[in-house]
Amino acid sequence: MKIGTPRESKDQEFRVGLTPQSVARLTEAGHEVWIEHDAGVGIGAGDEVYAAAGARIADDIDKVFAEAELIVKVKEPNHEERLRLTPEHTLFTYLHLASDPEQTRELMDSGAVCVAYETVTDERGRLPLLAPMSEIAGRLAVQASAGSLFKHEGGRGVLLGGATGVAPSRVVIIGGGVVGSNAALIAQGLGAQVTILDNSEQRVEELNRQFGDNVEAVLSTPQRLEELIGTADMLVGAVLVPGGKAARLITSAMVKTMQPGTVIADVAIDQGGCCENSKPTTHARPTFVVDDVIHYCVANIPGAVPLTSSLALNQVTLPFVLKLAGGVETALRDDPHLLDGLNVCQGRLTRPEIAQDLDLPFTEPLSALTAA
Repeated sequence: MKIGTPRESKDQEFRVGLTPQSVARLTEAGHEVWIEHDAGVGIGAGDEVYAAAGARIADDIDKVFAEAELIVKVKEPNHEERLRLTPEHTLFTYLHLASDPEQTRELMDSGAVCVAYETVTDERGRLPLLAPMSEIAGRLAVQASAGSLFKHEGGRGVLLGGATGVAPSRVVIIGGGVVGSNAALIAQGLGAQVTILDNSEQRVEELNRQFGDNVEAVLSTPQRLEELIGTADMLVGAVLVPGGKAARLITSAMVKTMQPGTVIADVAIDQGGCCENSKPTTHARPTFVVDDVIHYCVANIPGAVPLTSSLALNQVTLPFVLKLAGGVETALRDDPHLLDGLNVCQGRLTRPEIAQDLDLPFTEPLSALTAA
């Protein structure tokens, strides 16, 4: 199969869909790989590195889309890229459609088959292609937000770990999944007082066993959430509804109760955000202020460390790329976990939570494949 990877178009997105190591695996398997000129510069891999791995270098993005049947990216395609998609294309990337009606409609109009990393599952119902980026995002969110607490950045002027005779800062994390547990790992490592809220008793018990006395995990209730928000120096939103929009758990009224100069890191921003005030930001302008509270809402947090992120992502996506390259329909029919990743199939929406959030018709994935 012909496989193409364009240079990422999102602002300050330096990751790449296929690393040179992945290209080598694919070409060894007999596939033809097209890489857009300079697609890998963000990870220190120039065109010559890709050519040595067996890739063909495309002068521009038009060549990639003209040659490739399978498009492998990192972030969702922008408007111009969506217009390049045809019914002959299969797109494999992060999509996060539930909070993006325009993208959803344009992907449906394209007639392409669109498989989203974030809804591919494993045998335990986990999200293996989302997990590595969630891990990195959770860790980076705390590091970045810690800097926002500096006084010259508009923050409260507190150090997460405190000092001799001075209590550490309080970090409250909403959601104890991959993002939340990794945020807690970094926050407690920096000496903060950390509390995680989760709505699963089993997960709360797991987190308390994992962290011991270093982190307190508690069952989330509306009352407890309101109480803890008022005490936080840093609040990390780490909620996840697989495939769907994030619940808006942090209201603007709650934000008004926070101390001036505190920070909210809304890591759920790709799913629309879990804070009522949230709107996507970039690494160039990562924060904005509402009611004297700093909001950090970068929509591609792992893009700040593109080499680590691209290597981690390719480790988990490459086996599925190889399956799709062997025949898209066969791969989707034979692997129910990959089929869970099917979001759009030649004009049909195939994830129920996206259809519900966007009030659009839903088609069962296998039925959509048969119709296609």
